[in-house]
Amino acid sequence: MDESEYLRWILFSRRTLDSARSDLKRGDCNWACFKSQQAAEFAVKALLRGLGMPSYGHSLSRLLTETLGVLRCDDKIIQAAKTLDKYYVPTRYPNAWVEGSPDEYYTRKDAKEAIRLAGNIIGWVEDKWKSLKREEG
Repeated sequence: MDESEYLRWILFSRRTLDSARSDLKRGDCNWACFKSQQAAEFAVKALLRGLGMPSYGHSLSRLLTETLGVLRCDDKIIQAAKTLDKYYVPTRYPNAWVEGSPDEYYTRKDAKEAIRLAGNIIGWVEDKWKSLKREEG
């Protein structure tokens, strides 16, 4: 297990979630949703990289089910990942919408939920890492 690689990614994950919270405070709800997805992605990649596994792609649900499937991921975490996956593209690109721009489509409620879900995934990753370290030691 590569502790330094895990820490490099998990710390960035936490910083990204803090940035999402700041976006929410400013009312930048689409960016809070996107950064929540990114924070969760960085956390999952922290676990993968810490375990020396490949960490390609941006779909949280695929990373969790296809790559980390051996770690028995809770269905609640998979559902959170699927929700956050929906925030990867349309939160950033005006052409993802027929009219308007992303900032017109995301609400404070969306952003709060995205932040909560990302926090759940980060917590799951941190718990899984601690558990794996105990097993190793």
